[in-house]
Amino acid sequence: MSYFLGIDGGGTKTDCVLLDSQGQVLRRSQGGPSNPLRSGYTRAWFSVSGAADTVLARQSLKATDIRGICGGFGGAARPAVAKRMSVFLERSFPKAEVKVTSDIEIALAAAVEKGVGVVLIAGTGSVAYGRNAHGKTVRAGGWGPWLGDQGSAFDIGRSALTAVRRHEDGLGPATELSDRVFKNLEWRNWGTLIEHIAKNPDEVFPRVYPLVARAAQHGDEVSRNILDSAADALVELADHVIRQLGLTGEKFPLVRAGGVFGHCAYLDSIVDARLAAIANRATIGPLQTSPAEAAAQMARTAAGRAADAN
Repeated sequence: MSYFLGIDGGGTKTDCVLLDSQGQVLRRSQGGPSNPLRSGYTRAWFSVSGAADTVLARQSLKATDIRGICGGFGGAARPAVAKRMSVFLERSFPKAEVKVTSDIEIALAAAVEKGVGVVLIAGTGSVAYGRNAHGKTVRAGGWGPWLGDQGSAFDIGRSALTAVRRHEDGLGPATELSDRVFKNLEWRNWGTLIEHIAKNPDEVFPRVYPLVARAAQHGDEVSRNILDSAADALVELADHVIRQLGLTGEKFPLVRAGGVFGHCAYLDSIVDARLAAIANRATIGPLQTSPAEAAAQMARTAAGRAADAN
């Protein structure tokens, strides 16, 4: 029996899936963040190792039992990043055919395999990515919190904390978030919070997003305005990709993915309505297959091709 691993490494968490030779999912696990550009290579390697070790232990397997592994990592569209992650996986799984690609590639594979489609991803970061019938691919966004990521959990959380601070300074309207931030999270005061942000903003801002989602569902106007702006930014990314691929007016899957979606009916409904306005023939909906599972299937395919070549 041959076994294959798929890794989806993002800015908040790492998903790992173990497949058998028939393509059946045997185990799943999660680890910490493994986008090396945001969390650093050492932490990324620890997160990947931890998630992989968990599925192997549950199946009573060793690293040498793995014949193929595919990792899709945030930042791995850059060749230097992909190379370093590849070397790590090759050393960790010495008998495996190793493939490293970006997290957006495995998300698109999860959405449409090799066909025409667009995936709109909003997690710790935000990006839209698609492919047309000619194989042309187009990307918009995904440049990190310093140059982009509008509409992401990071961006929403930062906007929410800014709104709370502005209200306390007498510069903005009241919001339900003022009561939730320090009550629901472990930060005792603004001084502690600022220290956490300075140390690791990825561990602060995305965690505020669920509070915004809940407040918006309760009708909090500030939270709804934040999510309205997030929806505009995300739809703008998708609109650019759709236009560049010549898919306006065409039938194609337009898939939502990432942790921002599926947790707030208010935001999901706004995004879907605005996507429908720019792509009225597209089939709009959430991602049904996990990117980590798609990565594992890619690993299985790549290992099969390598075996045939030999």
